Amino acid sequence: MWQTENNKLVREFSFKDFKEALDFVNKVGRLAEEQNHHPDIELGWGRVKITLQTHSENAVTDKDRHLADTIDAL
Repeated sequence: MWQTENNKLVREFSFKDFKEALDFVNKVGRLAEEQNHHPDIELGWGRVKITLQTHSENAVTDKDRHLADTIDAL
């Protein structure tokens, strides 16, 4: 579930190992590039943390919510 922290949407995802986490990051990267919206992504062994914010607005916008929904659909 996405959480709101400091005007940002944040979610952590868990995976069985590094490869699964990396594969997920690569999918998110492709989606983000298609939408021309680039999240902050932290990758670790079996985990990924994604932070979404429209930097020009310094807030969460519909663009962030749309990317979050698209990521959830993965």
